[in-house]
Amino acid sequence: MAVYDLYSKRQQRLSGAEPDVYQYDNIPQKLRVQIIHILDKALGSREQVANHLGRVEQAYRLIVGIMRRELGVFFLPPSQREGNPYTELREFFLGATQAEACLDVIELAFQAVDRATRDIAYLNRGNYNERADEAIAELNIRFKENACGYQYVDGEIIRVDSELIHAEAVKPALRLLNTKEYAGPHQEFLSAYEHYREGKNKEALNDCLKAFESTMKAICEKRGWVYKSGDGAKTLIEIIFEKGLVPPFWQNQFAHLRGLLESSIPTGRNKQSGHGQGATPTTVPDHMAAYMLHMTASTLVFLTTAEESLP
Repeated sequence: MAVYDLYSKRQQRLSGAEPDVYQYDNIPQKLRVQIIHILDKALGSREQVANHLGRVEQAYRLIVGIMRRELGVFFLPPSQREGNPYTELREFFLGATQAEACLDVIELAFQAVDRATRDIAYLNRGNYNERADEAIAELNIRFKENACGYQYVDGEIIRVDSELIHAEAVKPALRLLNTKEYAGPHQEFLSAYEHYREGKNKEALNDCLKAFESTMKAICEKRGWVYKSGDGAKTLIEIIFEKGLVPPFWQNQFAHLRGLLESSIPTGRNKQSGHGQGATPTTVPDHMAAYMLHMTASTLVFLTTAEESLP
């Protein structure tokens, strides 16, 4: 992977000039150009599209077509006319004034990298899986280098608020849930992140609770533990404790965990977003939504790994 520890980077670290706070409202031009370089290598270059290299041209036309339809335009840059889809996408990406538009392009392009280029016939290369993995890894490194608070994970761009919590809770949760048994909670947890990225914090809390409850139901189904479809978090928590998801000799030490599970995620959702808000609209601040997302991630990691350890 072509990410070099240049002299200037080392000097930034030594001087303490590296940014330690993520930004979300701007995709720097430097990062945009770096992403184009990654796509040139992984998805294909302008020359390959201009020469009508089938799979490459098709990939860029698909991305451009989706963006045109979703934005309700005939061409992405207003001055653009029919021609090379690579050029159209690049000019739009470099000139976009909204971070969301850039993130849309990045997500679509790397979904193409993640899916289309893993076919051995794409560009007739043998290291197709390695090339895709390297491109995604480099994208996430470039996000971090530019203090841009996003990562590409499991086919989607998600917002990152704490690097440590993201590494130790969110990514493991997504990995552990990315199975057939946990397909429902996996989708709900990703939906919570998407709502959070869009500033829809109430919806994010609702999806946190859904993912939490769905994970416990999935564990019950996997283990053959009886529950009712309408059971809520409190009843499901009682079932998993009764069934020994937490070993008996640890239950006293984990008493606080049970209180956390019963009160934190469901209560946060119920009080802030789950019921009528009355005459005065309630708001869920970003820091609370981030806290609930991270708490949900940590809880899902605990539940799924605890289930795996049962005989």
